[in-house]
Amino acid sequence: MDGEEAKERESDEAKEREMASSRGEREEVSREAEAQGVEEWNGLLYDATVERRRRRSEEGDPGLQRESDNPVTPHYVLTLPGYSKRYLCSPEDNIYNINFCRFRIRDLTRGHVILDLKKHCTTEIKDVKDLEAGRFIRYRFTPDFLNLREIGATLEFTVGSKAVRRFRLIEKLYFREILLKTFDFEIGFCIPDSRNTCEHIYCLPDLDSHTIEEMIAHPFETCSDSFYFVNNKLIMHHKAEYSFSEGMDKTELTPPHMAM
Repeated sequence: MDGEEAKERESDEAKEREMASSRGEREEVSREAEAQGVEEWNGLLYDATVERRRRRSEEGDPGLQRESDNPVTPHYVLTLPGYSKRYLCSPEDNIYNINFCRFRIRDLTRGHVILDLKKHCTTEIKDVKDLEAGRFIRYRFTPDFLNLREIGATLEFTVGSKAVRRFRLIEKLYFREILLKTFDFEIGFCIPDSRNTCEHIYCLPDLDSHTIEEMIAHPFETCSDSFYFVNNKLIMHHKAEYSFSEGMDKTELTPPHMAM
């Protein structure tokens, strides 16, 4: 009888440890969200658990590491055959200490703001590298988003003590392994220790009804790679996944992170 009671106690203790670990992970995500100071919006969900799994996978699988130490060029990413399975640079490559503070999307046809995210930034520009900033984000939109033709995406960011020359964004949008569209924006020159704002105009791809139905029916199979270059050298690589599912309710979502 004593042996059975000991086994039961061990089983109960194991369950308690598992529950404590789960609670700790949820509390960590909550603390991270609060630390970012981002406004909540009902169209976005940053999945910190997915991002941690992605990072662990990259760190543990040598097949996901870059094959070469040569710089990744715009020409290289423009010729990529599909959505990249790994990050093509590290957070340390952002030697210009570019930090994103705000991201807003608006419907250019009706003038409605669809998304407006702000990260708490002090008035003082700090020349520091934010190695904890997320590089992966999940968006939740309603199906109506797929009917939009043009959107404006406004980006606010700060620059550290080094001048930024030929700042460029290349973004590639995929559904599964199909390239829907490539966007190429020249941001240009940014002076040191500056706060900057730019708006990119996205002419969204024309989609047939079958593709739209498939994108709605299969959330997060629509994805994008965003590559940021300075002087034709990759300094940041961010990833995103998108859901356009029916019946989205903001009560189902948790406070987001900013991963731009």
